[in-house]
Amino acid sequence: MTDVIVVGGGPTGLMLTAELRLHGVRVVVLEKLTEPTKEGRGQGLHARSVEVMDQRGLLDRFLAQSEKFQAGGLFGGIVKPWPERLDTAHPFGVASPQPVTERILQERALELGAEIRRGCEVATVSQDAEGVDVVLTDGTRLRSRYLVGCDGGRSLVRKQLGIGFPGLPATVETLLGEMALTEDPDTIAAVGEEVRQTQLRFGAQPLGDGVYRVVVPADGVREDRGTPPTLDDFQQQLRALAGTDFGAHSPRWLSRFGDATRQAERYREGRVLLAGDAAHIHPPTGGQGLNLGVQDAFNLGWKLAGEVNGWAPTGLLDTYHAERHPVGARVLDNTRAQITLLGADPGATALRELFSKLMDFDEVNRYVTGMITAVDVRYDITPVGSGTEPGHPLLGARLRDLQLKQEGRLYGLLHAGRGLLLDQGGRLSAEGWADRVDHVVDVSEELDVPAVLLRPDGHVAWTGDDQRELRAQLARWFGAASGGPANGARDEDGPADVA
Repeated sequence: MTDVIVVGGGPTGLMLTAELRLHGVRVVVLEKLTEPTKEGRGQGLHARSVEVMDQRGLLDRFLAQSEKFQAGGLFGGIVKPWPERLDTAHPFGVASPQPVTERILQERALELGAEIRRGCEVATVSQDAEGVDVVLTDGTRLRSRYLVGCDGGRSLVRKQLGIGFPGLPATVETLLGEMALTEDPDTIAAVGEEVRQTQLRFGAQPLGDGVYRVVVPADGVREDRGTPPTLDDFQQQLRALAGTDFGAHSPRWLSRFGDATRQAERYREGRVLLAGDAAHIHPPTGGQGLNLGVQDAFNLGWKLAGEVNGWAPTGLLDTYHAERHPVGARVLDNTRAQITLLGADPGATALRELFSKLMDFDEVNRYVTGMITAVDVRYDITPVGSGTEPGHPLLGARLRDLQLKQEGRLYGLLHAGRGLLLDQGGRLSAEGWADRVDHVVDVSEELDVPAVLLRPDGHVAWTGDDQRELRAQLARWFGAASGGPANGARDEDGPADVA
């Protein structure tokens, strides 16, 4: 029996696998595709995902292959300048196509010792009190202690567990693909700009060598959207809306997507959990889908590892649903709003003009950008013993990268995926948790609290200077104290860089 089976080898599944392997969890990834996808649906990492990659020492790998971009207030086709005073040291995105993102995450997972099995399609999933049984379509049987379904919007894992997937059906559909266009590039650009005056779900983005990423509204909504469109479907819609098909030919890949929004009723059923599109589907407006899934994995990985390794306190794994379900629900809501803004009717046009004017205010722009990039996500962490009183503003929020006087950058101390006590006064102790939490005595001029306890996902679990309060929070998030440092524990000199 292995520790965890991850069903689905896309960005969410691979990110989760790498997180689990950081903690020594035995992981098997089952991916039904025999080769990595060539479809570039996800086009980049937003600021919070950029932070995530930096926290694990992976950002340089992305920047070596992809360009930074900076677009604030990217909402419903409205683009505004990057807002001032956004709370991040990474005020940019990275234009990393999904195949590149998957390749980097797969390389990382393999480096850490993960087992990835391609061409393995799951037929059935069942569980009992001790584990999860999986049967593949070729009859192979596997068993694990836990299983995570990262197998997309049509998730077999979710269906096998009988988890409800309520929401709204698609009302519009869009065709998306990559293909060669023979028309003159200036003509393509000019016609595209004209069509976009009334059809914002239209575009032809040059990728080089005459190949374009083409998006065009479909002619109605297909009942079976699992069937990919044909080149003829694209040509017909291009001619209907632009008066020309731009000489489209030689498609690399073709797909369709709708504006359906659905969310799993629960992200956990016993020993089975859901992440990424298996837990939520929504239109790709704002480019949030891949990012949302990666951030699901980042939240879940250390918690599931704690459960597998036996140190997780009671209820820790349940905080995955409690924290991520509201985040997913908010993305569904904002994508519904964006689809409305992208409409071609007079009401949508008037609403878009009003919204554009509102976003000229920096406060509105900052709010929208924080929402789309997820840097404003703050989990509901009520202080122990405080009843319903709110805690420090940092509590539950992710902490931006800080410059420290001795240790360099804060995110450089998070590469191993462990908790971190940043102690500015040097009077606190994490003794008893040294196998799970690094204690660093250092000072940052950007941090106005005596000490901060960070979870492995970089969110603030506690601030203050009281040792008794600290011990309570260490136990709350990292379980009972152990007798002494375990293998690989580090002292105040800081963690070793495993990236």
